Amino acid sequence: MSRALLIFARRPHPGRVKTRLVPLLSPVEAATLYECMLRDVLARTRELAGMTRFLFYEDEPEAAGYFGGLDEGLQLLPQVGVDLGQRLADAFARIFAGGFPVAAVIGTDSPDLPLSFIDLAFAGLEAGRGDVVFGPAEDGGYYLAALKKPCPELFREIPWSTGAVLETSRTRAAAAGLNPLFLPRWYDIDEPSDLARPELHDEATGAPLTRQFLGRIALRCQARQPVPGGGPWKAATPASL
Repeated sequence: MSRALLIFARRPHPGRVKTRLVPLLSPVEAATLYECMLRDVLARTRELAGMTRFLFYEDEPEAAGYFGGLDEGLQLLPQVGVDLGQRLADAFARIFAGGFPVAAVIGTDSPDLPLSFIDLAFAGLEAGRGDVVFGPAEDGGYYLAALKKPCPELFREIPWSTGAVLETSRTRAAAAGLNPLFLPRWYDIDEPSDLARPELHDEATGAPLTRQFLGRIALRCQARQPVPGGGPWKAATPASL
């Protein structure tokens, strides 16, 4: 079987997604940005060869119907578990039970994530260079995790949404006897200052819907609230690669 790419996503409902961008963005604008990011991720991952894509959605009313109309190439599955760690462990378990030899999970917070990073994760596992791959995010979390067998302990008691996610996950991997590999650092879009990333405004990065939406709301954001360190669209320091 091919590689399995798991995409974790939520239905873009105002007040439930990208809440840390409020009040710089309104709840409706934050949800619209999330949908742009989601659609960019889906469009870009269609370009990956030898990949079966699964979208794991938060199970709520209307979610299945919404995601069913986004991309015919996706296999849709509801997330199962009371917290993110349980949902990730369950998703990997189901995919490996289906016979896939390698699997990676990403979210929708990095719409311009280089596709080469995803290929590197699979190639590292397939070549036997490691047992788990992490894509370190600049905020201390990770934008990708990849495995070649189930490892539920990797996702237990993780302080999600903090800067200790990656380090705690590294400790969990060591305790489970897994040899970790690490991809280049990248960034998530979570905070108002993240909207200033120059990569997001570069036409070559491959996230057109996100870029176009940010362009449309730039003046409105500048009039509402400055981002620490300068205006909302002041160039930020590029990710270190």
